[in-house]
Amino acid sequence: MPKPKEIQLRAAMALSGWVALAATLLPGGSPLRWIPVLLFVCFGPGLALLHPQPGGLRPAARLEGFALAAPISLALGVLTATSLFLVEGFSATAFLLPLAAFATIVSALPGLPLPAATRGAVERHKPRAGGL
Repeated sequence: MPKPKEIQLRAAMALSGWVALAATLLPGGSPLRWIPVLLFVCFGPGLALLHPQPGGLRPAARLEGFALAAPISLALGVLTATSLFLVEGFSATAFLLPLAAFATIVSALPGLPLPAATRGAVERHKPRAGGL
């Protein structure tokens, strides 16, 4: 059973794309329009794909998750935008809609395993008995 904090995190990631999509209804030059869109496109799909991890993450693995979220999100954004340009159907709504749907769907699934979290790279070394 997921913890309440995990459920809130998943809900926030699922809603982030829809908030960005709703922000496109605001006037063109408004920071209230472009800030949520920029943050979602840069981090939303990647964070939804990678977080939350079962059992939580240690600090270094958490850093790895945030560091991987941006390139994954941007790669998904580039694939989406390129596909839309190829079919001559690009618009802000057409771009954000599949990304928001993707973030909503994957936020309901467990996060992808992270290498630092799975190989124990962030555990503290215990001193050996009787030696260095």
